[in-house]
Amino acid sequence: MSANEAGGADGAPALRQVHAALSVHDQRLIRDFNYPSLEWRRLFAEVFGTFLLVLVAAGGDIVNTLTHGSVGRVESVAAPALTVIAIILFMGAVSGAHLNPVVSIAFALRRDFSWRRVPAYIIAQLLGAAAASLLLLGVLGQTGGTGRTHPGTGFTDPQAFVIETLLTLGLVSTILGTASGAQNVGHLSAFAVGAYILAAGLWAGPVSGASMNPARTFGPDLISMNFDGFWVYTAGPLIGTGLAVGIAYILRGPGGGRSGRKAAQGSLSPHP
Repeated sequence: MSANEAGGADGAPALRQVHAALSVHDQRLIRDFNYPSLEWRRLFAEVFGTFLLVLVAAGGDIVNTLTHGSVGRVESVAAPALTVIAIILFMGAVSGAHLNPVVSIAFALRRDFSWRRVPAYIIAQLLGAAAASLLLLGVLGQTGGTGRTHPGTGFTDPQAFVIETLLTLGLVSTILGTASGAQNVGHLSAFAVGAYILAAGLWAGPVSGASMNPARTFGPDLISMNFDGFWVYTAGPLIGTGLAVGIAYILRGPGGGRSGRKAAQGSLSPHP
């Protein structure tokens, strides 16, 4: 028997043990994710996280209007980007910190997240966005608007649609890339996502508002009962998400692996 054959024979049991251990880990992760008593925590995390995001993003726009531009564009873009970093760091382990319907859809398309949980996550995100917008209306009134995202002066809905598609393509690609297999960078993923949101807002904010998030647009639109142009901020991100998932498949194959599932689902466990 050759040395290679001996090594293969000796290594086979060890390899099977590694595969078995990975299988047990994955099964436990799935079982913990399905644990009914933890589901309300995940949904509350999505409500609360999206609430904070819209509070800062829409609130910054409203305060900027009320104070005649004293907040500034850089600050109004940086604030939600930093908020996203904070939310991912302190709530990512609970629900995955999607905060965005297209992120939930992207993880489901990548088979890292169950499709049957997507509707509940999206409803939670929309509720959080609506609650934040309602609070802003109650505290700041209607004088400064509701923080709606809309095409900037001189730009059309079709132009904003293209920009939102491209921006979301980049955002979802960043999220999937930092969450998957060999590209998993741990907590640095939060800073990568925040940095992308900041960069996108700085150059594209004047064109479309750089929403990249149907929930962020939905809350202020609902409170103002004005859905003009809402299609821009739903169709654009959805198409961008589809493109991002396709690119992720080309680059990394189907699914983000164990780290991708953990990033999508969080790591809550009923076990001590």
